[in-house]
Amino acid sequence: MRRLYSFRDLVALKVVRSLLDNGMSLQRVRRAWDYLRREGDMESHLSEVKLVTDGKSIFKVSSDEGELMDALRGGQLAFFVAIGDIAREVEEDVTRFELDRDMFLTMLRHVEDDVKEERRASG
Repeated sequence: MRRLYSFRDLVALKVVRSLLDNGMSLQRVRRAWDYLRREGDMESHLSEVKLVTDGKSIFKVSSDEGELMDALRGGQLAFFVAIGDIAREVEEDVTRFELDRDMFLTMLRHVEDDVKEERRASG
């Protein structure tokens, strides 16, 4: 009997093979795949699904929501920190602070100049 596989099937098989090659057991891969299918993640385009493993579990990364879901624990939320995003936020905060500080110092100099001008005019 001849079997026909879609492109999507081939991608799925390659993902499963990759997880197995990296030490995940077939049972864990199957459980994670079942969870992802139940959640509807397999209905969207597979190329949009990001999986990460620590060798013990398989996590689905949701970059748009900044979440890391444990696919072997029924989608339990795991801790996820995007350090690049935090670094950009801090850099933006520092830039805003520097601009605010510069504006404040400029206004302070104008006030000092005005005070000196008033003293000269009255004295």
